[in-house]
Amino acid sequence: MFDNREQAGKKLADRLLVLKGEDVVVLGIPRGGVVVAKEVAKALGAPLDIVVAKKIGAPGEPEYALGAVGEEGDVVVNRQEAEYIGATGAYLEDQARKRRAEIKERMGKLRGEAIPTQLKGKVVVIVDDGIATGSTVEAAANSVMRKQPKSVVVAVPVAPAEAVERLIEDGLEVVCVETPSPFFAIGEFYRDFGQVEDMEVKRILSENRATRRTR
Repeated sequence: MFDNREQAGKKLADRLLVLKGEDVVVLGIPRGGVVVAKEVAKALGAPLDIVVAKKIGAPGEPEYALGAVGEEGDVVVNRQEAEYIGATGAYLEDQARKRRAEIKERMGKLRGEAIPTQLKGKVVVIVDDGIATGSTVEAAANSVMRKQPKSVVVAVPVAPAEAVERLIEDGLEVVCVETPSPFFAIGEFYRDFGQVEDMEVKRILSENRATRRTR
């Protein structure tokens, strides 16, 4: 469906051109989401920054998300799913504590000495390379909401329809290019879904800052 994250970002940007001219900030969820977000920020002429959220995996299956933790420590958990697979409250609390520490470390590593972009009163577009359950973007959106933006838009190239519907029911505006079915994993909809390294994320953020300074 998508050649790579850059192409996906360009297709997503086409859906967001209605925001051009608004006071927009684009936030990518590291790491892959930042590559997609780069194209959105470029198309909108907007500053690019990161918002970090980490998923809480199921016991023994860390890739299966039961929830996620946002930058401000907010926890989003699918309680029904957690109960069904036997994830105890103690397990979820322990995982949330670990994820908070990882988020703090990741933010410092990727942002470095750069000052976080002001979000108050802005139209904030949160971008990832796809949604599986929606927990990660919901946790990210909860963190962003604390910073008093004018509005928040979650934007992704691909997601299952039911995840998009859940986010909309929770009051989020969602822009999604494709909602294929069946949906097993985000990577199946990319020909190239290689791992994005921290250095690539730092380079993308640095280039956006440099571009903004020359305008």
